[in-house]
Amino acid sequence: MRPIVAFFDVDGTLTRGHVWRGIMAYFQHHGLRRWTHRLFWAYHFPLFLLYKARVLPQHIARGQWAQHLAWYVRGYSEQRANEVWDWVVNVYLADQWRPVSLERLRWHQEQGHQVVLVSSGPRPLMSRIARHLGVQHVVATPFEVRNGRYTGRARAPVIGPEKPRRAWAYVRAQGWDARPRDAWAYGDAISDLPLLESVGHPVAVAPDAELANVAHSRNWPVLMDKVSSTSPEQK
Repeated sequence: MRPIVAFFDVDGTLTRGHVWRGIMAYFQHHGLRRWTHRLFWAYHFPLFLLYKARVLPQHIARGQWAQHLAWYVRGYSEQRANEVWDWVVNVYLADQWRPVSLERLRWHQEQGHQVVLVSSGPRPLMSRIARHLGVQHVVATPFEVRNGRYTGRARAPVIGPEKPRRAWAYVRAQGWDARPRDAWAYGDAISDLPLLESVGHPVAVAPDAELANVAHSRNWPVLMDKVSSTSPEQK
């Protein structure tokens, strides 16, 4: 029997909050990396304005954002950075999980589907989130480590067109003979559209305005909080 794959975005899909806010919250809470924080905003605020003005595509703006989060842990050992990732999962995200998405994730696990988290977030943090959720498979943005310490650089972020490319490359690397038409994908933003389009069962979760328009025009299921949820087979 062919395996069935279920891809889940994390920011805004499995969580109501964004993990990048959690990373920043850690350093603000502990009074660390103040100049890094100022530099980050000085660089990214103009890009944010261009994105809001629809000059810059969302996946480009968010992709740079995801890459430059690596600045915050520059020079940290992997062990030291683990304190950051654990704090984000155990403290910041404690009340940020999206119940309707967690219910779907559990349903896929109960069906024996291969659940894969696919996120532009830092891979070490996404691995912590996956472990918290009982998920074994993660595709996320790698942060460069050299001689046991983070360099402050990240490789190409897993966002936009990179999401389905890297997600399906991971599936092939695992040796799964999964068919796209049988696969599921969950996302909340227009930057998740390429991933959603790569599967036979796309689901929009609390979507932004652009993704909501696409989902409506294509009759895709839309999940929102505070509604009675049903299993996918009842949809």
